[in-house]
Amino acid sequence: MTPVSAFTHATFDLKEGSKTQKRLFYPFFSRLRFQLASGLFVCSLLPAIIRSGGALDRYIQTENGLNTLLITSICVGVGVWALRRLGRLPGAEPIYYVLPIFSAVYAIAAVGLLLLRLDYGRFAFIGSYGLSISWFIFLQLAASRSAFTRLAVLPDVDLTMHMRRRDRIEWIRLKNPNQNLPNVSGIVADLRADLSDDWLNFITDCTLSGKPVFHIKQVREALTGRVEIEHLSENTFGSLSPDGLYLRLKSLGERFFALLLIAVLAPILIVIGIVIRLDSKGAAIFRQERAGFRGKPFVMYKFRTMLAHPPSSDLREAAMTADRDPRITRVGQFLRRTRIDELPQLFNVLKGEMSIIGPRPEAQILSDWYTAELPFYRYRHIVKPGLTGWAQVSQGHVADADQVLEKLHYDFYYIKNISLWLDLVIIVRTIRTMLTGFGAK
Repeated sequence: MTPVSAFTHATFDLKEGSKTQKRLFYPFFSRLRFQLASGLFVCSLLPAIIRSGGALDRYIQTENGLNTLLITSICVGVGVWALRRLGRLPGAEPIYYVLPIFSAVYAIAAVGLLLLRLDYGRFAFIGSYGLSISWFIFLQLAASRSAFTRLAVLPDVDLTMHMRRRDRIEWIRLKNPNQNLPNVSGIVADLRADLSDDWLNFITDCTLSGKPVFHIKQVREALTGRVEIEHLSENTFGSLSPDGLYLRLKSLGERFFALLLIAVLAPILIVIGIVIRLDSKGAAIFRQERAGFRGKPFVMYKFRTMLAHPPSSDLREAAMTADRDPRITRVGQFLRRTRIDELPQLFNVLKGEMSIIGPRPEAQILSDWYTAELPFYRYRHIVKPGLTGWAQVSQGHVADADQVLEKLHYDFYYIKNISLWLDLVIIVRTIRTMLTGFGAK
């Protein structure tokens, strides 16, 4: 089957009265060749032309000019590649990744130039960086205004409400296999359903004519960022088994990063601890047993955000946080909204008990309850729990079983698609969450 990213690779004619308009599913501004060519010209060649006063041929004959032109061209190419990889993920809005991507790429390039002691033009390099940010933000804005997708849907396909309301997607419900097929970017079918011979022939004809056919579950995962599992099949565990090599490299990198952050943030962590003690009685650090990697319990650290009450007789209720929970302190409200209360978990990351990114660990008593109530819940323990995760930036804080089931679908999507690119998307969206307070309680 054609991958879901092919949604954005076709064109169609939309008639309005006597006027025909041609719209692009994959907008002109988003085409790889245009982005790369325009980026190289605007962000690499143009600063060199300005710096050389128009004498580009003489400029590139110098070591300074040639190095600058080469390194800025590489930065633009890597930035475009990374931006497109991130933009394919569900819910990803590439415009939000322009600044962090190009900042990281140019920062790495600058460090490389210093370490290798290569001569380069600072004016052209800094100018290239500034133009890259401005130019690709402009391209993403232009592309988002013109993007449009039309999908034809077979009659028996169930479109959930959150799929029907997706922006810039028009769903065309087919009534019979003999009707005139509108110009669409793909056909959506339930390939596991018992289709009639007429519909099977229709799907075959579409495939042979070059129209991509998508399985509804594939489309649902791509649009919602969730993997729903109703039953075990022969490939369930295989499709949800993350890459072991990436997990090992991820763990090493995160532990080093946690050590670095602890060293840098130590004074701030101490100040926060003092403020918590001054605001209410009790220890600054809250410790709780959580379900960890492969279901093994561990003690997780957080800044205390609630009043230090005696233990409740109902341990499960005590482990839950309700909306506008009266136990939350004044300082705790701010810490929860900004997610600063999670910072002590850097020590858990350093100890190898947690990752920076992964499914959030639940209190052991809640994990036992969810395991009894929800099928396949324990499968989320196949990766280390994290400070932040795909479910947190997509759904927010939840507690009751129905909401946890939806959260589980997000966790399964992360486990199935775990990669550097998805982790980067989660990091950027976590920063947005910290600034907006999304999903906090």
